[in-house]
Amino acid sequence: MAGARPDSESGRNAASAGQESPDARMTDAGSKDARLADARSTGPKTTGPKTTGPKTTRPQGPAARSGTPRARRITDTIPLSTKLAACTLILLLIGAAAISLTIRELVGNYMLEKTDAQLVNQAQLVYDNVDVLRSKDGDGASPGPSDYFMQIRDMDDAIVVTPLVPTLPNGVVSQPLLPANRSMAGVRIGRPFTTPAVVKTASGSNPDRSTVQVAHAPWRVLVVRLVQKVDGDTTENRGLVYIGLSLSDQIDTINTLTRYCAMVGLAIVLLGGAMATLLIQHTLTPLKRIEKTAAKIAAGDLSQRVPSAPENTEVGSLAASLNAMLARIEGSFHEQQQTTEKMKRFVSDASHELRTPLATIHGYSELYTMQRDMPGALERADESIAHIEASSSRMTVLVEDLLSLARLDEGRGIDITQQVAVRPLIADAADDLHALDPERTIRRGAVLLDESGRNSTPRLRFREGPMPDIELNGDGSRLRQVITNIVGNIHRYTPGDSPVEVALGMVPASIGPESLARMPSTERSMHRFLEAAEVGRSMQVGMNYAVIRFIDHGSGVPVASQAQIFERFYTADPSRARQKGGTGLGMSIAQSVVKAHRGFICASSSDGGGLTLTVILPVGPLEPVGVARQQTKVSTKGDRRGRKSRRS
Repeated sequence: MAGARPDSESGRNAASAGQESPDARMTDAGSKDARLADARSTGPKTTGPKTTGPKTTRPQGPAARSGTPRARRITDTIPLSTKLAACTLILLLIGAAAISLTIRELVGNYMLEKTDAQLVNQAQLVYDNVDVLRSKDGDGASPGPSDYFMQIRDMDDAIVVTPLVPTLPNGVVSQPLLPANRSMAGVRIGRPFTTPAVVKTASGSNPDRSTVQVAHAPWRVLVVRLVQKVDGDTTENRGLVYIGLSLSDQIDTINTLTRYCAMVGLAIVLLGGAMATLLIQHTLTPLKRIEKTAAKIAAGDLSQRVPSAPENTEVGSLAASLNAMLARIEGSFHEQQQTTEKMKRFVSDASHELRTPLATIHGYSELYTMQRDMPGALERADESIAHIEASSSRMTVLVEDLLSLARLDEGRGIDITQQVAVRPLIADAADDLHALDPERTIRRGAVLLDESGRNSTPRLRFREGPMPDIELNGDGSRLRQVITNIVGNIHRYTPGDSPVEVALGMVPASIGPESLARMPSTERSMHRFLEAAEVGRSMQVGMNYAVIRFIDHGSGVPVASQAQIFERFYTADPSRARQKGGTGLGMSIAQSVVKAHRGFICASSSDGGGLTLTVILPVGPLEPVGVARQQTKVSTKGDRRGRKSRRS
């Protein structure tokens, strides 16, 4: 029919929008409702009643309760590095799969839309050559080299002609599954749809597998109306045209792309997993070092420390906290060990010191029992009783010293609220020492902070002359006991004719009494106090301290043993100490009393030989030196004004 042609406007609409006009214009395949998923379908979807299987019930009882803990126990046994690596691999796998599926979906939709556009363009060619195509009457298929399938039907949907049917190798013919002759069931005019393929094979042919796969690929079909102008703008429907294009190339492209995406995704997962594993191992290496260090510490080596790392990282912050904790633990452990050793030594020494007088008492008691019936028993009894009395007296002194130390350790037995004048205590002690050793030269004087060497280490020096009057808050009897113990040691352990210097002075220092009392009785602590005294003198800040010094020129004490003289029961020569009546507790009591006054005591070597004992006590009311001087100036000005007013 030479006059048949497509409506121009409907053709443009079909090419641009793919929608059917009221005039039954041809529509394109631009609808996005059709997807490549339809291409893989083998037939129309059927709906029916939803079937449900037997209802499953969750386990009840202990089995249900133990499921989660069992799974948690299993995961808890997996190392942290393995968990992190597994999580990274899973995330990479999920990401690669999601990207591959997204690419497949996007490319599939694009190719499906492109196929629909090709069908619309082919429909225009059909309109242009419809008379040629209709010249082949009948419903038989006409195979040819074209990739398109075409079938023309009349208005009753009866097959008029099938001008185009693609032919595959080995005589395989594939065409779309269309509605039966004179049946419009399921036909969507103007909207492309996907339908399965109908494959016909010539007898005796043996097609290969690839040909069979291509032949069975689904088809994309577009149904359009043939319209013809009759008079002017009047058109007439002439029939239907089925145009199809196999989706084998699109499916092959999508499958190839999917394989490539899978291989690339697998490579990314493996490479990312390997890099993540190396990174995790490198990141967790400090934790493994911490684990090894903790194992060594658990074995008893408290000197181990965790390797340091930048503190702005989690591992570095953990390492710093652990090292600080380990330092405190080691210090506490060593302190406990020292305390335990001191306690053991104290108990051992106390037992030994008590055993000696007890053994003496027991021995002389037995001797008296054996000799009481012998001639001259009365004289020997008096001698035994004298030894027993001396031993009991020594044991009494020892027990009293132990009791005094126990009370001082508990903070009892001392009252530091009294107002004590220090100079009379030192003067009485010097007089007592002179009475004990009349041939000894005792010089009295003041303690001064040496001002001659400002660029060198500050030191205290003795200046003979009157001692200053200093009063402080403390316990007078306990301070007298300290001075008496020092003088007693000088009497017992130095020659009776060796000179002694006794000095008292006031020194300001920029250090608090609490810090002073916590310092150990060592020469290093004495240097620290002297440095604070230098600062206090130059800056006129700090507290006033009374400094008492006893300087002898005897045999002295080795530098390594000077800090040990304040330990309980320490004596440089135990045999000589026992002969001279020493218990080894005098300096321990002196140290406890001084620390109870928030003071400091230490031993050092004297110039020219001998031992120097320095006692430093805070002076009440413990106010800064500058404030005290300012108050003194104010009071002096007030006194002058008062005298002037009285004169007037």
